[in-house]
Amino acid sequence: MIRFKERNIQIILVIITFMMTILRFLLNEKGRVSPDSIRYLRFAHVLPVIDNTVTPLGYPASIRLFTYTGLDEFWGSKAVGLAAFLFIVLFAWKKQFFSRESVLVCSLFSFLSVFSYTMSESLVLPFVLLFLYLSSLVIEGKLKGGRAVFYLSFCLIALYNIRYSSLFIMFGTGAYGLIFLRKSYSRTFIISGITGGIFVVLYKILFIDYFNEHYIDDALIIGLYPTSKLLPELFQGLCTTFNPFIHIADPGGGRINYAIYGLGFLNILLTVYLFLKYKLTDTEFFFVFTGIAGTVCSYFIQYFYPVNALDYRLMAPFSFPVWLVYFRKLFQLSGIRAYAIGFLSLLSGLFFTLLSRGNYLENRKEMQQYLQAEHLDSVPLLFYLEAAEDLEKVQTAELISTVNPHTTLTFKPEDTLKRTTLTRYKVLQKIKIDRNKYQ
Repeated sequence: MIRFKERNIQIILVIITFMMTILRFLLNEKGRVSPDSIRYLRFAHVLPVIDNTVTPLGYPASIRLFTYTGLDEFWGSKAVGLAAFLFIVLFAWKKQFFSRESVLVCSLFSFLSVFSYTMSESLVLPFVLLFLYLSSLVIEGKLKGGRAVFYLSFCLIALYNIRYSSLFIMFGTGAYGLIFLRKSYSRTFIISGITGGIFVVLYKILFIDYFNEHYIDDALIIGLYPTSKLLPELFQGLCTTFNPFIHIADPGGGRINYAIYGLGFLNILLTVYLFLKYKLTDTEFFFVFTGIAGTVCSYFIQYFYPVNALDYRLMAPFSFPVWLVYFRKLFQLSGIRAYAIGFLSLLSGLFFTLLSRGNYLENRKEMQQYLQAEHLDSVPLLFYLEAAEDLEKVQTAELISTVNPHTTLTFKPEDTLKRTTLTRYKVLQKIKIDRNKYQ
């Protein structure tokens, strides 16, 4: 009876999460798209032409794959997110691998937001789950020898081809094997980590250097950000990442942020308490170790590589395994009552989504009519910005890219003389966009 009741709860959670994911990008004035999304959509549109090397091939290729079903690049990206969510739930259920925990993690508003986003984190999460599953088989002795090394290495390489930050998972895998040399499976993790590292070197030489030989030299900047900036951002990023209900702080500041950060910090303390009080299995410890390794590397890479401040999205591949272990401990303590967190998170997400609602479908229709009238709907476009930090203007470019994915940002004033260069002023002279102040 209890098992039947729990199955019904899981089905309800999955259905609500799926519907809320759709609602999340429809009730947004630009469909949950960011400046990086512009690059992903353009890359997917021009494949098999290699548009850039900043973006790995995996996510744009998956979007391109969905375009063969009749979807455009924007809707293809949404199909990728929904498919990723369903894969996690179904794979975990089929393999009976953290199945109840996976359903609960995916119902958290932060992960729901990832699945609704046109960003590669939505695709990387299923591969993180697959990597964790294979690692658990290795630790439990069910996968050994050359097959274990092959499958783990393949999964690490697949992860890297979706997100370059998966390099940190490779590092965590190899480091785990070195730290636990006495374990029978340590050699598997070490060799897999080294194999992944060799692929990264070959990828740099054969792919990145071929298309952009100065990429690494241009990207690496020693002393980019001071510690006085990075440490507070790390604290804020972790507190929003591990806040089960609200994952975005008010950019304008205010007392509400004390509550958001405070709840996240308390949950981090609870997580540490549970992990210390209730002994972790070898598999659970590996999950937590991988998550911490990814977080630490993500922090230190900021000292010489320009990335956005750490937040729930960037941390998703590393927080995912920690959340799985966290919820396993909660289920052991409270049983099916732990599902209440998922429902409360979805409820807070619904409130936030309705509070910040825009109208993507109407905005898309307006933009499509404008571009068609100007004969700009199927030609390469430039969108001029004075600075990348000008968010209001960037949002207009983001909306344009959902209609015409072959859109590129430009910062050259002389480009504005071209007919195929748009500006926010030029667009808003002709159409009105329904906007919201929240993401």
